[in-house]
This record gives sequence, C-alpha cells and structure tokens, in this order.
Amino acid sequence: MFFQQLTVKPLTALFLNIYQNSEPLMRGNQSDFAGDRVFRYIPSMSAPPIVLTIAGFDPSSGAGVTADIKTIAAHNCYGVAAITALTVQSTQGVRGVTQIDPQVLTDSLQELTRDVKVSAVHIGMLGSGGAASRVADFLSWAKLSNVVLDPVLVSSSGTRLLDNSGREVLVRELLPLVDVTTPNIGEAADLTGQEVKNPEQMILAARCLHDRGAKALVVTGGHIDPAVDVLSVSGGQIIQAFRSERLRALNTHGTGCAFSTALACQLALGRDLSMAVLLAKTYVLSAIRSSYSIGHGRGPVNHFPIKA
Repeated sequence: MFFQQLTVKPLTALFLNIYQNSEPLMRGNQSDFAGDRVFRYIPSMSAPPIVLTIAGFDPSSGAGVTADIKTIAAHNCYGVAAITALTVQSTQGVRGVTQIDPQVLTDSLQELTRDVKVSAVHIGMLGSGGAASRVADFLSWAKLSNVVLDPVLVSSSGTRLLDNSGREVLVRELLPLVDVTTPNIGEAADLTGQEVKNPEQMILAARCLHDRGAKALVVTGGHIDPAVDVLSVSGGQIIQAFRSERLRALNTHGTGCAFSTALACQLALGRDLSMAVLLAKTYVLSAIRSSYSIGHGRGPVNHFPIKA
C-alpha cells in the first residue's frame, strides 16, 4: 500500500509552496497555481466548463443547489442544476422536506444534457429512493465523466435527508456509478456500520466502501483535531492524507457541499484527483476563514473567499 501525507496550509498565497514540495505525480502546469490566481476569475470569451449539480434546495443558500452554484461560479465554471427536494430551513436548522416529483427530476436532467456539454457532475441531497433511482438511471445512460457524490444522509441539525430506500439505492447502485464519493466521518460510519473517529478508521471505512463498488473516496474529517481528509484509490492500495489545522468557527453550514462541489469543479478544469482534493480543501478552509453571520444560527461559509 502506498501512503502519502500532506499538510494543507489554509492561505492560498502559501499554496504554491505546498505544491512545489508535493510528489511529482501531483504536479500539473505550474503557471496555473500562482498565489491567488488559484481561484481568481479570469474573463474569457470562450464558454467555461459546465458543472451540473443535482441536490436539494436550501432557501438560506448555505447548502444545496444555490450554494453549489456559488461555488461553481467561484471556480470560473458555469453551473446548471436539477433539484431533488425542497427544504424549509434557515441557519437555525431544517424544519421540513418536500420531495420533487421524480419524473420532473428525470425530465430536467434529460433536457439539460440534451442542450449542454456537462464536464462534471456533483450529487448532493437526494432525499428519497425515488430520486436516487432516477439519478442512478440517468448516470447509467448519460455516461458522464467526473461524477462526485456527496452522500448526504442527515442535516447538521439532525433531520434525516435520505430515507431508507434511498440509502439502499445509494450503496447498491450509485457508489459503483460515480467517480468519487466524499463521505464525512459520520456518513462513512453510517454507510459501513463501523466506528470512524480517526485516520486509521477512515482508511478502513474507505476499504469497506471500495468493497461495495466505490472507485475513489475522500473521507473528510473536519471534526478531527488536527483536521484530516483521506483520499483512497485503487481499492485502498493508494492512500493520501491531507492534514490541516482544525478551524473552530461558527459559520460552517454547507462545508460538505462546498468541498464536493469544488472537487467536481477542479476535475472539470482538468486537475488530477490528488490535486483536485488539495485545491478543494484549500478553498473550503479559505471559505470558512472568511465567513460571516447572516442569521441567528450556524451561518454559511463564504463561497467567494478570494477577490479578483
């Protein structure tokens, strides 16, 4: 088994130093990664990569499709969306969930992919077995690349966001269809039935999910101190750990959405998976550091942490 550990510095101005000291297999075009240019919007006459997000609607825009669209825009990509469910929520928590008609979801996905070339797909909250099955069917016939699954199971306020039939579809059908799955330690524990509280257990959980068909996994551990994300590929034979300081911040609503969507964007932009994980983690750290409160509860991250 190959194991590599990287320490992620939170400021993008220091990113080039990390990049230059990483393994050669992680290097790309050095001119792409100079200081704040990592996330800087550069005007262009050509169309940017199109990233499709399939997720629920959060009216507070801290998570869900509206937050995803902001993250996509921050990466100089163009976002399109298909909504799986409507939630009633604010910074103080989720109060209710209403599922979208699965046929409307299918129609939306078909209409979008008939019209535009999708360079990456982000999948977030599915809500139900009906929606999960429709997304699995869509992925089977669409044959899209750079598909990232964020297995959203429960909201941070404790509301269940995927029913039992949806969980079964996610494990049985979606895991083998997507390119990367990004469970946090709680979701990894739920999906595997194992305790996941440290990097060693994160690696074991990743191997369990590989056994169930997952191709690549990023098990995120933002609640561990120090924070660590574990990238596992090749059935768990190649492991990379991305460590950073744990940020003790109030405004962390939507960090999972931001990370998985940023990862999809970086893959759409042509990064290899290791570099995409490093850049997505750096983006989320910057988004948390520059966050601000908008309500009376746990606020969102700042989806535009770097100004042009």
